[in-house]
Amino acid sequence: MPIMILPVPGIPAIHADTDLSQVLATAISDSKLGVKAGDVLVVCQKIVSKAEGRIVALDGIEPSDLARRWAEAHEKDPRLVELVFRESNRIVRMERGNLIVETGPGWICANAGIDQSNAVEEGTVTLLPLDADASAEKLREGLRQQLGVDFAVIVTDTFGRPWREGQVEFALGVAGLNPIEDLGGTPDLIGRELGVTQIAAADQLASAAGLAMGKSDGMPAILIRGWVPAPNTRPDESGRANNGTRLIRPTENDLFR
Repeated sequence: MPIMILPVPGIPAIHADTDLSQVLATAISDSKLGVKAGDVLVVCQKIVSKAEGRIVALDGIEPSDLARRWAEAHEKDPRLVELVFRESNRIVRMERGNLIVETGPGWICANAGIDQSNAVEEGTVTLLPLDADASAEKLREGLRQQLGVDFAVIVTDTFGRPWREGQVEFALGVAGLNPIEDLGGTPDLIGRELGVTQIAAADQLASAAGLAMGKSDGMPAILIRGWVPAPNTRPDESGRANNGTRLIRPTENDLFR
């Protein structure tokens, strides 16, 4: 069966306290796409953040002296700079007008993932979910109850990548699938045993869905059908949770931190 990337149409504007699982279940049902066991629903972070009330009015932000100085030096909004500081565990790089930071869960991204595009109204911004894995699991459970089918959910956001131009969709929250498929120890096409071969399956699915989402097309949810997890993957023995946090390399294993 070929892999199909199916946009879910008919998703209305999302606001704080929207029951997102109900909205998505209705949109999937009305679209006649249906949902099948083994499907993967990829949902953009923006509507998750809106439903969870992760929306901030910039007028209510009082910038610190550091935020004011840095914003003035780089022609930035000091309120936005202050929000980036508040949402960050630490600053990775702070130069040339760029703020690369580490967020609460450990994601390394520009501006702490704070986004002004497609916000609720002028003068507001959306923040990343506090716990994208919990968001994905909550959506998965709500959709399972309403649609009667068990399938995976990925919450995504658009990130840049070190030493490469452009941005792609990355998986932030993952529920219902292995985010990393460890193929180490399995044979390649000619029978040679693979060594360190860890496939970031959740990121691949997120990027595939990003092709159909667009930034102005109003398609914040995508069904991926026909993807089959790799068989005989090596089990994870790290003791880490089997969710999106597994995609974050531990600091002790990172050559650049």
